[in-house]
Amino acid sequence: MMKSTDVIIVGAGIAGSSCAIELARQGHRTLLLDRQQFPRHKTCGEFMSPETKEMLERLGIHLLNQEKRSSSMDHARITMPDGGEIEAPLPGSAYGISRYELDQLLHQQAYTAGAEILTKVNIASIRQLENQSYEVEVKQGNERRCYQAKAVIGAYGSKKLRGTSSEEGVRDETIYVGVKSHYRGINIPARVELYFCDGGYVGISPIENDTVNVAALLTLDSVQGSGKSVTEILQAAAMTNANLTARLAEGEAIQGTQVSVAPLQLSNVPEPWSDYPHIGDTMMVIPPLCGDGMSVALRSSIVCARWTDAYLKDEVDYTTWQSEYTLEANREFAPLLRRARTIQNLAFAKTNRFYPALARMFPGLATYVVKATRLSEMK
Repeated sequence: MMKSTDVIIVGAGIAGSSCAIELARQGHRTLLLDRQQFPRHKTCGEFMSPETKEMLERLGIHLLNQEKRSSSMDHARITMPDGGEIEAPLPGSAYGISRYELDQLLHQQAYTAGAEILTKVNIASIRQLENQSYEVEVKQGNERRCYQAKAVIGAYGSKKLRGTSSEEGVRDETIYVGVKSHYRGINIPARVELYFCDGGYVGISPIENDTVNVAALLTLDSVQGSGKSVTEILQAAAMTNANLTARLAEGEAIQGTQVSVAPLQLSNVPEPWSDYPHIGDTMMVIPPLCGDGMSVALRSSIVCARWTDAYLKDEVDYTTWQSEYTLEANREFAPLLRRARTIQNLAFAKTNRFYPALARMFPGLATYVVKATRLSEMK
C-alpha cells in the first residue's frame, strides 16, 4: 500500500530535525526517518557557537531555560604536543550540550509542529518518478512500507545511502576516525580545549550535568594498533601530548557514552544536491577543528526549508528549487569550507610548534583565526 506525504527527510539528527520543524510549521505533511533509535549518543564535538544558539532560538529552543542547563564557554585554548599554548577569546558566548539532550529537544519541537517521526527504519530505495516526485521504500523490523512524496531531503550524515556516491574529488582522500566519550571528574573552566597529537586532535568541552565531552578526529593510520575501544584510542592519542594525558587522568569515562565513526572523509567542496537536496554533513563535512558543524547543520536546514517550502507551494518549479538551493548553499558555505580547510592544513604543518610564539608576537592573530571559522550572521 502506497502512503502519500509532502516531504520526506532522511536522517533525524540536527539538520533533519530542524528542517522538519521549519517545514511542518509551514503546514506541510512532513515525515522524518532515521535508522537509529533516539535518544542516542553521537560522535560530535557538542560545541555550539553563538550562531548555533541564535538559530536554535529561531526554532524555539532556549538552552538556558532547559531543566538540564548547558555549559557556557567564552574562550579557546590550544595545546601543542611540545606544551606550547595559544589562547583566544570566542566571538560571543558558546555553549556545550550533549547530542543526547539536544536531539530530544529538536524532536519534541518537530512533534509539536506536526511532523511524523519514524526511527529504527532502514531505507531500501529512493526512486525519482517521471513527474519528479519520489518513491521511498523503507523497512521497519519485518514490515516494508512505501511512501510517495513531492520532495525528499537527504540529512543522513557523512555516510552515503546504498546506491549513492559522491563525484570524484568532492571528498578528501584522507580517511579519518571520529571518536567521543563523556568524562566525569575533569574540572574545566568556561572554555573549549584543543590538544594536538600525532594524527589529529582531541577537543574537550563542558556539557550538562558537570560532565565534559572528549571528542577526537584522528587519521585511520594513526589509530591502527591503538586498541578497539574508544577509551583505548583516546588514551593512545594522548600519549603524544603530555598535557592531554594529565587532563584525561583527572576524570573517568562514563560508561555507555562512547561512540565512533569511520571511515570519515572531509569535504573539498559542498555537495548540495544529488537527486534531491542535501543538508548538514550530507552536504558538507567541515574539519571539527573549526567547531561550527552544528551551525552549518542548522543554517543549511533553514536555507533548504525555505526553498523546499516554495517548491511545495508551487511558487517555484523543480528546476528552480534545485538551482536556487544549490546556488545559495554554495554561496553560503563554500567560503567557510575553504577557510576551514586552510586552517586545518596549517594546523597539521610541521611548523605548528612555532604558532604559540607567533600568537604572542601578534596578539590579534588567534582571534582572527577563530573568527575566520565562523559563519556570517543570519540575514
